[in-house]
Amino acid sequence: MTAPPPVFHAVGRPLPRVDGPLKVTGAAPFTAEHHPEGLVHGVVVGSRVARGRVVAVDVAAAMALPGVVAVFTPETAPRIGPLPDEEQGIVLSGEGGLIEMLVPLQDDRVHYAGQAVAVVVAETFEQATDAAARLRVEYAEEPAELDMDTASRRSKPDSYCGMEPLQKSAGDPAKAFDAAAVKLERTYETPPHHHNAIEMLSTVAVWEARDGEDVLRIYDTTRVLKTLSAVLARCLDLPEANVQIIVKYLGGAYGSKAWFFGNTLLAAACARQLGHPLKIEWTRQQMYEVNGYRPQTRQTMRLGAARDGKIASLRHEVVSPTSMVSGYPEPATGMTMMMYGIPNLAISQEIRHVNLPTPCPMRGVGVLAGGFALETVLDELAHELGMDPIDLRLQNDAEKGPITGLPFSSKHLRECFARGRELFGWARRQARPGAVRRGNELIGFGVASSTLPAVLDDATARAIIRSDGTAVVRSATHEIGNGAWTVFRQIAADALAMPMDDVRFELGDSTYPDSPITAGSRTTASVGAAVLAAGRNVLAALKAIACRDPGSPLFGVPPEQITAANGRLAAASDPDRGEAYGAVLRRAGRDQVAASGALHPDKQHKQFELHSFGVIFAEVRVDAATGVVRVPRLAGVFDVGRLINPRTSHSQLMGGMIAGLGGALTEESYYDPHSGGAVVRNLADYHVPGCADTPEITIDVLGIPDPHMGELGARGFGEMGTNNVPAAVGNAIYNATGRRLRSLPFTPDRVMEVAG
Repeated sequence: MTAPPPVFHAVGRPLPRVDGPLKVTGAAPFTAEHHPEGLVHGVVVGSRVARGRVVAVDVAAAMALPGVVAVFTPETAPRIGPLPDEEQGIVLSGEGGLIEMLVPLQDDRVHYAGQAVAVVVAETFEQATDAAARLRVEYAEEPAELDMDTASRRSKPDSYCGMEPLQKSAGDPAKAFDAAAVKLERTYETPPHHHNAIEMLSTVAVWEARDGEDVLRIYDTTRVLKTLSAVLARCLDLPEANVQIIVKYLGGAYGSKAWFFGNTLLAAACARQLGHPLKIEWTRQQMYEVNGYRPQTRQTMRLGAARDGKIASLRHEVVSPTSMVSGYPEPATGMTMMMYGIPNLAISQEIRHVNLPTPCPMRGVGVLAGGFALETVLDELAHELGMDPIDLRLQNDAEKGPITGLPFSSKHLRECFARGRELFGWARRQARPGAVRRGNELIGFGVASSTLPAVLDDATARAIIRSDGTAVVRSATHEIGNGAWTVFRQIAADALAMPMDDVRFELGDSTYPDSPITAGSRTTASVGAAVLAAGRNVLAALKAIACRDPGSPLFGVPPEQITAANGRLAAASDPDRGEAYGAVLRRAGRDQVAASGALHPDKQHKQFELHSFGVIFAEVRVDAATGVVRVPRLAGVFDVGRLINPRTSHSQLMGGMIAGLGGALTEESYYDPHSGGAVVRNLADYHVPGCADTPEITIDVLGIPDPHMGELGARGFGEMGTNNVPAAVGNAIYNATGRRLRSLPFTPDRVMEVAG
């Protein structure tokens, strides 16, 4: 018999974050704040060269300092096993793989500047830092390849870590392009972007002996609990049951803190050899070298269309760099592959290996860069045809996956455009560029579609109802600043039909039931479905106890005719006939009843295209004399399925839009073309938007449940606000000035260069 749909009371309410007071008072323990007894501190020394070998490390001066415990070099570091090629269905290594395959200090080779070449350990962080500065590292430097245009090693991966194709075509794009009445061939470029989360990478490794076996407890800034647990066990030759990873709070990630296992392995292996708990906390400067980043892209768009605006052909070709020890590609073609109903479509991606640090996913992975190219070339087409940019997009709106032919699980993009027109006041837009001027400022409006793949992944949870009338639900998921403590407590309360005050949700421990990585905006939908299943199963167990107990008022009532509400069981036919959960357990002499629940989506027989959708509107004011771009207004309308908590979702979408604004106007990293070192290494040089940069932001969410996204009907949206803000801003700049900028960010020099 099919289970009845869940009844939602807590879900959908704009409740405040339950972890808010802990965070604002400093009581929430982040990774580096764990101080086990006997703790020593490690400082990682990075390479000064981009390519070569470590010939020798002179440790004498460092070891002579007070408090210094050890110095680990490629010669003396503990041996660590190789990283796996695949884990939990994700391709990790090889061309198109997700992670850096380098395990630090296992040989003398240097692949990029900043790569770990030594670890200094001392009783205090200050002592370790002082000693690290006194190491003398001798290199045999070799000529480095630092320019992707001259890179000798190149490839075209088939997929992005086994999840998304990178080489695909439908129809005959070249022939349709040649026959098109209107042809556009444009090149767009995006720079490297760095994550810059508040909390930096850190690991605290503690080894204990238990029943004659080594047991490892790790406090880490990770958002891949189960994957990291498996990697640690394999590389350190441990049973996975002997590894526990704890991360209750994470100070932001934005795509990082997941795919650089070498950092954690280094701390764990060194702690094991020392016989002391060891903490390694990387510096802000090191974050630009060992924490990943969004790589630069160069994208060529070849678009052919009819005079009525119907697009007949589109080819999207991407080139991006990756490191010598990774095959990571920035999947910039994903949005092109599914957004518009184009009969002749082709995508292609090439990666080029250089002696620079390893890139990794960053918020809006693929879509921020690729969407900038796609949504800009559409704006260029609209101008060429004299069409309203919204009308052009609606005319080419995809009704099914252009390449797969699969229907969308739920799509309300047209409603987003309709509501956005009204909210933003799009009717006031002047089609002629440069038509609106106030004093020295040119004013323009821009728009861009936004999208994000929706993902359901394997997840499990365990629910426990106790005899005191309280409950706890556990799952090995993460809180990365997204409000997980709050939304999962809401879902758990509804799953158990209990007041939220009586329910606790616990996460951030690898010994809890398995859950997926917190990445790709999949967490809430996947883990939430498992929580609902666990709640349903534990209530079924509780009902079975009640209906079989001669002392229960529900004795003899069939379980399917027993309802649960507000922490109480009752007969469906007679609501007064019933009792509280705790009373059922106490009379049965039980302290608790527990059950697990799981989500196992069928990934082999995909029936729908799963995506969230949205529209971004931007107003810009461009100083005609200086080229300074100001954005006084942003608006976003989003179709992301059911909202679990409108308050936390509003915060996520607003934060995402501010991040997208940074990508549009200020964010840009550089590597020295001669040494390969990071030129931008701190928040004084890497400019993220501050309060003074934040415009008036209007957010509207349709809130229509997706019937094919599990019982919650919720789709991920953590990255939706970020995606395609740069395109909307760039399109608004063109509307204001008539200057088409095809490279990010839109800094004054680029605005004036185009003007010239």
